[in-house]
Amino acid sequence: MRKTETAIQRCKTMSTLQKILGGKWKLEILYYIAFHDIHRFGALRRQLGEITESSLTKQLRELEADGFLLRHDFQEIPPHVEYTLSELGERFMDVMAYMKQWGERNLPPQNDA
Repeated sequence: MRKTETAIQRCKTMSTLQKILGGKWKLEILYYIAFHDIHRFGALRRQLGEITESSLTKQLRELEADGFLLRHDFQEIPPHVEYTLSELGERFMDVMAYMKQWGERNLPPQNDA
């Protein structure tokens, strides 16, 4: 049999989730906004450490475009922008909490370099 005849059809749901949440920092961004009450750009950047400003901006914009975050611009100078979970993002937090628990039970501890 040829490979195409035996291949399982690709799961559209998992493919979509991978596209939305596949960014290097997206899960961590959602985690800190949801579980550590970090909502401002600068605080997120400090928490993530190694992320560049442009990468954080890109990840936040994508999460907002995909419906996981809401962006509130206070129209102030200096700029004051905060991010919160949307309704969709809130509904995803049960999954995030389970993923964290699973990781704590099943993955080896990571050393921070």
